[in-house]
Amino acid sequence: MDPLCEYFRKCEGCDTQHIDYDTQLKNKKESLERKTKCKNIEVFPSKEYYYRNRLDVLFHKKGIGLRGKNCIVPIDKCVICNEKVNAIITDLNSFFSDNDLETLKSAIIRTTSKESAVCFQLNKNSSRIKEAMEKIKQFPASNIIISYGDETFPIKGSEIIKETLMGTEFFHNAAGFFQNNTEIAEKMQEYVHKTLKKYKTRDAHLLDLYGGVGTFGIINAGLFRKTTIVESFRQSIDCAKMNIKENTEAFALDSSKIKRLKLSGPLFVITDPPRSGMDQKTIDTIKELKPELIIYISCNPDKLEKDLKKFSKYRIESAALFDMFPQTNHIEAIVELKAG
Repeated sequence: MDPLCEYFRKCEGCDTQHIDYDTQLKNKKESLERKTKCKNIEVFPSKEYYYRNRLDVLFHKKGIGLRGKNCIVPIDKCVICNEKVNAIITDLNSFFSDNDLETLKSAIIRTTSKESAVCFQLNKNSSRIKEAMEKIKQFPASNIIISYGDETFPIKGSEIIKETLMGTEFFHNAAGFFQNNTEIAEKMQEYVHKTLKKYKTRDAHLLDLYGGVGTFGIINAGLFRKTTIVESFRQSIDCAKMNIKENTEAFALDSSKIKRLKLSGPLFVITDPPRSGMDQKTIDTIKELKPELIIYISCNPDKLEKDLKKFSKYRIESAALFDMFPQTNHIEAIVELKAG
């Protein structure tokens, strides 16, 4: 199969564009089946291209590019990014002069259904910082953020932007973590909500662990007596507190320290750890708390496999694959673990 992208194998992004999409999904499903030992995995496909709402780019003497093997690959567009991101790529390539490029180091492009944002990182050794910042203010994006040395601040609009999932509006930091494929992110939310509705949760407590800006906890808060969101990244918790509407608290806390919280049972847990998985202390604490249900969300099937073995007193009720990143080997998985 001919790759759609002219930069395929030059940049370090996509690695499976030469494989047709049905085969990509088949390979991912078989891999997740091996990791979970679950044979009835539901698969949620994505748009094959033009799905991504964020791109990190580097500036170089010819404009902008992506990281390649020992080089920067100049690009005019990215075929896995959505139209809004590609429009900003075009603007970045045409807006800045050669003199500006010595001051510009990198940029994070982020778009939502409502707005766009660009976070520019400046070269702190440049002698033209002031001139570059005046030029950047005029760039055609609704929100412009500057990262300079240890400081990050907006010079146009705000560094906090909004996206809607399942009819709920969420504030999040433009340069922080938020899922890069909005369509699949919403399907994941719908799946978790549907899963939780199978259980008697009205008098239960929901713990949303590694909760980010609170999407899973807040969308499902109405099913529970109380919801607690835990996230170690302070900026995300600040946004989570802006997003909360009912019976929910949010704490900037390392997951290994959840014993400090008052988590009255019956307890349900949603855990969405980073690629490194859950640390052992957190796993041990969760096992002590004995939740009725654990919904484990993973972006790393290898770590998922290792962590699932540590919850030996739980059985897998269901597993689903969400193709968050077509044209790559990466996936998101959701596993429903029930006590007993």
